[in-house]
Amino acid sequence: MKTYNETGFTLYELLITMLVLGVVLAVGIPNMNAFTANNRITASANDLHASFLLGRSEAARSKANITICASANSLDAPNADCGGEFEDGWIVFEDTDGDVIRDAGEPLLRSYPETPQGIDIISQGNDYFSFAPTGLGRGNVGVGPALQAAILCDHRGNVPASGGFSAARALIVLPIGRATVLRDIAIIDGRGGCP
Repeated sequence: MKTYNETGFTLYELLITMLVLGVVLAVGIPNMNAFTANNRITASANDLHASFLLGRSEAARSKANITICASANSLDAPNADCGGEFEDGWIVFEDTDGDVIRDAGEPLLRSYPETPQGIDIISQGNDYFSFAPTGLGRGNVGVGPALQAAILCDHRGNVPASGGFSAARALIVLPIGRATVLRDIAIIDGRGGCP
C-alpha cells in the first residue's frame, strides 16, 4: 500500500505570511508614491536644465543666437513656435534674427513635451532666454526681461523631503546664461515659493 505525504501551508503559516505581506505593503506603498513624485519633478527640472546647457553650447559652437522659449505646440516639430508657459513644453532653436520669435527657416534644435500632470513651473521674468553667439546670455532683447528663475512644484509644495531638502526645485539662471538647479527651501521661498 502506498502512503501519500500531503504538502501545503497550514492556516497559521498562511496568516503569518499575509501579516508580513501587509506590513511590507503598508510601509512600501507610501514610500513608492514619494519616490515616483520625486522622480517626476527631478526629470522635469533636469530637462529644463539640459535645455540651457544645450543652448549655451550650441550658441558658442555655431556662433549664432540660440533661444529657449515656452511653447504650447512644442511637439509640432516643423511648426513649433514660442508662446504659452514652460509647463506646456518648450523649444530650443537657432534665432538667426535675434527677435526671440521662431520664424520660418530657423532650425529647431530640440523640443520638450509638457511636464507630467501636477507639476507647475512658475517663471520669474518672461518665458524665454536667449544666448548670444559667444555663449553668454543676451539679457533683455526688447521683449521684457529674460527668465531669471523657474520654480517647479507639485502637490507637495515647498516642504522638506528626502535629506531635508525641498520637494520643489528651483532653476536659477544667471544673466550670463549659467543655470543651476537648487533644492534649498529658503531659496525657493525667497523666489516666491510654490502656490
